[in-house]
Amino acid sequence: MRLPTDAEIRALHARHAPTEEAFDLVYTHCEIVCAIALQLADRADRAGLDVDADVVRAGSLLHDVGVYLLYDEDGRLDHAGYVRHGVLGHELLRKEGFPERLCRFCSHHTGVGISRDDVLRQGLPLPPRDYLAESAEERLVMFADKFHSKTDPPRFVTADTYAAHVRRYGDDKAEAFASMCAAFGVPDLRPLAAAYGHEIV
Repeated sequence: MRLPTDAEIRALHARHAPTEEAFDLVYTHCEIVCAIALQLADRADRAGLDVDADVVRAGSLLHDVGVYLLYDEDGRLDHAGYVRHGVLGHELLRKEGFPERLCRFCSHHTGVGISRDDVLRQGLPLPPRDYLAESAEERLVMFADKFHSKTDPPRFVTADTYAAHVRRYGDDKAEAFASMCAAFGVPDLRPLAAAYGHEIV
């Protein structure tokens, strides 16, 4: 499988971003998630876990492209429909000719995974199926994504803060996050927070 270069992925973001502000928000987030994921991939490699860092890099940089499709013509983001950004991104990448392995990073990174039961029970605006990370690379990108938020202003999120947040969705979600912490470790967010000027909460 040929992986896109960083420059090709940046150009894809620029092509689909409705505004410069949207590009800055989403692409910067993807860069940060990539840096976190590669930090953790390096640790995973040293711990003997089989993770393809090049796939992680591409998946991290692509995972949120669907967010651009949630902006209206006035540049407002559809927060109520935000959960759809993954499936929208999956379809966008498919139309761009990307392989399924990369498209899945869009649709399989939300929260700690969305099951078919979650979709039906919560009435989510998604086709009823599982959106769960399966490969080590998908799990790592999903996990890294939890440590940075595109809030206004953007913030880094500690493991403790995210654990408290995800517990509201059920003990199974909290256990899934704890399992990822055990598998991959917790990233050092301080150098990234200093580089990007985002606070850690």
